[in-house]
Amino acid sequence: MPVKEVMGQGRVPVKIYTHDIEEGARKQLANVAALPFLFHHVAVMPDVHVGIGAVVGAVIPTKGAVVPAAVGVDIGCGMTALPLDLTTAQLGDTARDIRLRIEEAVPHGRTDNGGRNDRGAWGEPPPAMANWWRDHGLQRALPEVVTRHPGLLGRQTNTLNHLGTLGTGNHFIEICHDEAERLWIMLHSGSRGIGNRIGTYFIEQARRGMARDLARLPDRDLAWLTEGSETFADYVAAVNWAQGFAKANRRFMLERVLDAVSAALGREIRPAGEGIDCHHNYLAREVHFDRSVWITRKGAIRAGVGELGLIPGSMGARSFVVRGLGNTESFCSCSHGAGRRMSRSDATRRFTPEDLERQTAGVECRKDRRVLDEIPGAYKDIDQVMANQDDLVEVVHTLKQVVCVKG
Repeated sequence: MPVKEVMGQGRVPVKIYTHDIEEGARKQLANVAALPFLFHHVAVMPDVHVGIGAVVGAVIPTKGAVVPAAVGVDIGCGMTALPLDLTTAQLGDTARDIRLRIEEAVPHGRTDNGGRNDRGAWGEPPPAMANWWRDHGLQRALPEVVTRHPGLLGRQTNTLNHLGTLGTGNHFIEICHDEAERLWIMLHSGSRGIGNRIGTYFIEQARRGMARDLARLPDRDLAWLTEGSETFADYVAAVNWAQGFAKANRRFMLERVLDAVSAALGREIRPAGEGIDCHHNYLAREVHFDRSVWITRKGAIRAGVGELGLIPGSMGARSFVVRGLGNTESFCSCSHGAGRRMSRSDATRRFTPEDLERQTAGVECRKDRRVLDEIPGAYKDIDQVMANQDDLVEVVHTLKQVVCVKG
């Protein structure tokens, strides 16, 4: 469906692909639209909701500057999926065993025992992760940037120990089936602690660089870095590295999940086709409307002509493999998921474990208070989100969860 609304009070228009948008998100969009370096218009995806500084579900084109908080701190967060030579009928009664084996194979979640045991990190990273860090780690890949910005490797940055781990919140690993009952591995994660550190560090650098003008900004999280400065170049280099880390992180987890499924079934399970991988929190240089510009996708994926992408629903809802239609008004983009309808604290207050049990019926997953903030009722209707962007993507496969592991 076409753009539903255009906000025209800013320096550039804001084109919105939904009527389901909260007032807080409108205010953030108005703040973004007032920035002096925006290009053409801002595109807002149908899963839009309030974020930090800028909304989640926005595509922000800029010339000569970027806003680190608009990219966010989960740099390179995204999705990967892989079809398997396995059908639903061949699973038998192994769903629970598969879930437990995945939870054992991939560190996930928060700390236990008062923070003494980090369930979300490796105690001793497997050789594959250690070798990647040796060859591609931040100090090896960007030694001059690290020298200029030693704060990127602060004591609390869990770098190597987070490679090949899931994280928390809305990050997940799922076994799904498509319309032909073929099974897929699908997972959602990003650049973990090191990406967070890079984002947080450069957000602060942007604020410091604009110290004299910070009070004039409608939101201090919209402080920017100016192209041509050394800090700008270092930020772009660090973001590109974090995006590579995020992609490697998903690949390592995918391999371990495939091994876990094979172990549960007592035979080697192999891919049945090419995998799909896409970022949905990232920065890229692209050409749009005949101009080379910086594109910040915060909660959006690229959907160029023929490009495959992944749009997950909430746990218990459908997800989609999509093919981009190359819509120029969206800057060749589409939504990254269903989008939250309420905050995590609101969800925890409003719903009970019994609600979670009902809303995830038929899915093998944890159904306790630890994941109550991820209940499907806390998210927008994924089918309506998809209907609002049928001129941005076409559906290739519809996926439904069999197993879900939450961070």
